[in-house]
Amino acid sequence: MTFSRRTLLGAAAAAPIVAGAAGEASAASSRLFRESFDFALKRLRQVAPNVTSFPEETKFEKWTYVNSGGWVGGFWPGMHWLAFLDSGDEQFKKWAVESALRLSPRRTDTSIHDLGFLFYPSWVTGYRITGDVSWRDGAVQAASSLIQRYNDKGRFIRAWGALGTPTNAGRAIMDTMMNLDLLTFASEQTGESRFLDVAVAHAETTRVKFIRPDGSTPHVFDFNPDTGEDIGPNTNQGYSPTSCWSRGQAWGIYGFTTMYRRSRKREFLDAARKLADFALDALTPDHIPVWDYRSPLAPNDVKDSSAGAIMACGLLDLAAASGRLSYRVAGLRILDALCRTCLTTRAEKHEAILARGTRNRRIETGIEVSLPYGDYYLMEALLRVLKPRELGRAIGLS
Repeated sequence: MTFSRRTLLGAAAAAPIVAGAAGEASAASSRLFRESFDFALKRLRQVAPNVTSFPEETKFEKWTYVNSGGWVGGFWPGMHWLAFLDSGDEQFKKWAVESALRLSPRRTDTSIHDLGFLFYPSWVTGYRITGDVSWRDGAVQAASSLIQRYNDKGRFIRAWGALGTPTNAGRAIMDTMMNLDLLTFASEQTGESRFLDVAVAHAETTRVKFIRPDGSTPHVFDFNPDTGEDIGPNTNQGYSPTSCWSRGQAWGIYGFTTMYRRSRKREFLDAARKLADFALDALTPDHIPVWDYRSPLAPNDVKDSSAGAIMACGLLDLAAASGRLSYRVAGLRILDALCRTCLTTRAEKHEAILARGTRNRRIETGIEVSLPYGDYYLMEALLRVLKPRELGRAIGLS
């Protein structure tokens, strides 16, 4: 199954040609991508000196913060590692180190599943860029905390709620696919197979329970936590249990491609392709995902640029993993659209890079805002094109 001819024709009509026959970005798009990353560097240099906590979302163009890091704390140091990787500017390295170290207390946090989001862009990338083993050791410690949330009856990592508490004890979510690479990193570094085994088991459960025949997914799947038996699909941030939250779909594309890289299990590559084909067929001609592909107002509901940035990263990686050029072309088109229509370049006082994000449309919070994960994955996607070898070494693609 591939994405439809309608999508390809719509893409060609709505956007400039962004890739040639070999899948390379056109000269115009390459310039746009370079200018967009330079804008990101400029914006970070302007804003970072006054940031002493972790950006969570913008309000009236200014960052609001979560002092503990919440689930988003890894993206701010992650942005600075990527900025340092591109520019070589030691100031970015200094900011990355300072902000990453503020996450130190979270290494032993067993109350959340988000430790991959917290420690992969910050500590794992820090280790790969600097070789400082303290980053590696801290990331492995965080993986040891995350693995405690594994439910062996249902073969899933519990998403929410402190261990030992009944609320949400049987709840698994699509987002966790992005936290599994912290476990594969720990397995690689320690030689302990238990980390990889849990990551593979959770990915396999997600593949079997979440993916519908058409390639769409719910945000949530509930299990009986005591027996592991199915309760069924549900949602937290999507429109409904039967809808398809676009950021969750993007987490799945990226996460399943990563798990194929780590395990070489063909079914994970097939899963990534199935999710990608559905999402690409659901895209509107502007190439920016609507917040939920099955919202009653879709395709005219509010957009989520962060879903687009994550999806662009996933598609570029999926193209490399599958050998299918069409995914690279689609990823470049999304990235081109984000750079042309979603940057904050005209808002001089804005503190973020990427506008038009949606945090949680379902409960009417964080709509048409900027989000740190939107900024981070935009920068990652740009470096996948501009400096693929360097980026690959930094985030473990090579």
